[in-house]
Amino acid sequence: MAITRDDVLHVAALAELELSEEEIARLTEQLGDILAAVGKVSELDLSDVPPTSHPLEVVNVWEDDEPRPCLPVEEALANAPEREGDFFKVPPGGAR
Repeated sequence: MAITRDDVLHVAALAELELSEEEIARLTEQLGDILAAVGKVSELDLSDVPPTSHPLEVVNVWEDDEPRPCLPVEEALANAPEREGDFFKVPPGGAR
């Protein structure tokens, strides 16, 4: 599958990016090259390769979750710019 100029413009619009004509041309070529490289993997016989999420053994170094008392509301909201009762008060629609 080839990446088209329209594909790049669509992704840029989704990401709310404004691209110059030079960037559009460069990204169209680069994304096409990436898809071609990834496509080569489908040409390989990988039937005897087990699915993996990482090429190396990954060991979880985090401790087990242990329940413990939570932060008191007053302490949690102590530095809040605004609050409403026991909640942070934020502008409608959130911040951008």
